[in-house]
Amino acid sequence: MLKTTIKVSNINNLSDARYCAGMGVEMLGFSMDELDFEKFKEMRGWLAGVQIVGETDSQDVSAIIELVEKYQPDLLQVSDWQNVTEIQRIGKPIILKVDFATANLPALFQTTKGNVEYFLLENSDDFGVIDDAVLSQIDAWSFQFPILLGFGVKESNANDLLEQTQLSGLALTGGHEIRPGFGDFDELMNILEVLETDD
Repeated sequence: MLKTTIKVSNINNLSDARYCAGMGVEMLGFSMDELDFEKFKEMRGWLAGVQIVGETDSQDVSAIIELVEKYQPDLLQVSDWQNVTEIQRIGKPIILKVDFATANLPALFQTTKGNVEYFLLENSDDFGVIDDAVLSQIDAWSFQFPILLGFGVKESNANDLLEQTQLSGLALTGGHEIRPGFGDFDELMNILEVLETDD
C-alpha cells in the first residue's frame, strides 16, 4: 500500500509496469503518441488492478478520439486545455497536464475544473525547485483543486510534500529499459519505497 494516489507516466516496458503495479501504484500512464500499439497491448495483458492512463500531447481532437478508440485507456491525459470541453465528450475521465512555469494557473483551474478528474502539475523550467513560496502556492491550489504534483518530487521530500499540502497525489515518471529486465528506475523505486505504508 502507498500513502497517496500515485501516477507513473511514460511507462514503456513490462518491468516498470509490473513493479509499479506490485507496489500499489494506482495509475500507469502510456504515451499513445510514442508507444507501439502491439507493445502496449502485450504489457496491458499482464496488468490487473491498475488504471491505464492514455497520454497524448496532441491538440487535434479527432486524432485524440482515434487514439482513445484504439488504446481504450481508463483515463485520458491531455495538455490541450482549450479543447477540454470537447475532449470530455469522449467519455473518459481527464487528467489535464498543466505547466507551472508558463500557464496562468488560477484562471486555467477555474475554467476547466468541472471537466477534469485531476490536474497534473508539471514544470517546463528545468531549474524549477520547490521552495517555501512554491510550496505554499501549491498548498493553496491543492486545497481547492485535485492536483497531482509532477515535478520536484524526490525520495528526500516526498513525505513532506504530502504532509504540508492537500495534494491529491504524486506523479512520477518511468525509467527506460537498458535491456529487457534491466531498467534505469532507481529513483522511482526509492520514492515508492519511502511512500509505502504498513496498513
